[in-house]
Amino acid sequence: VQLVESGGGLVHSGGSLRLSCTTSASIFSHNVMGWYRQAPGKERELVASMTSGGTSNYADSVKGRFAISRDIALKTVYLQMNSLKPEDTAVYYCHAHDVVPQIERTFEFDYWGQGTQVTVSS
Repeated sequence: VQLVESGGGLVHSGGSLRLSCTTSASIFSHNVMGWYRQAPGKERELVASMTSGGTSNYADSVKGRFAISRDIALKTVYLQMNSLKPEDTAVYYCHAHDVVPQIERTFEFDYWGQGTQVTVSS
């Protein structure tokens, strides 16, 4: 499985960006798809995610400003980021989590995109 991201860049505080993540598999093959971010010197943190059933989840810090969505036909997940703040500056990573039940055990896989830089200037 490959996840290919695009859409990062430099934007002023209050601006908007949209990130895209296209999977080489079917979106429904992933139990969860979402976005993480990692700022310099900080741990990677969940930003937003969406289950295969369409349920979304957001970090408190981005609720009301960011929106995750998907285009099933294009096998793409989007992160619309509005009202960006300097503290949103980070490398954003697309993530997919697969759960594959087998007879004797259940396998879980995590896939990551290459990361895209988002920089918000004050």
